Amino acid sequence: MEVADNIFDDGMKGLHKRLDEIFFLLKARNRLNGKTILDNQDLCLLLNLSKRTLRRYRATGILPYFQIGGKPFYYESDVEEFIRRNQENDIPASEEE
Repeated sequence: MEVADNIFDDGMKGLHKRLDEIFFLLKARNRLNGKTILDNQDLCLLLNLSKRTLRRYRATGILPYFQIGGKPFYYESDVEEFIRRNQENDIPASEEE
């Protein structure tokens, strides 16, 4: 079965456009409303916390978060404020259970 050259070319242009968009998104940092967001894994590595400690910080309201599809995310600015507060109050940020 032969495909007309213009149909094939249009299809390839569309495919290239989609691939360019995907590569751009892969290179970009996670952003929402113009703000950088972090997920649990990012925070555990950044702050050297266990998942359980992070869950406790969320549950007690120490660390603000929001959910997308049931998955918690954190604004980078909120995390920076959390770090500042912990340094000022000398509260250990890496409590482990």
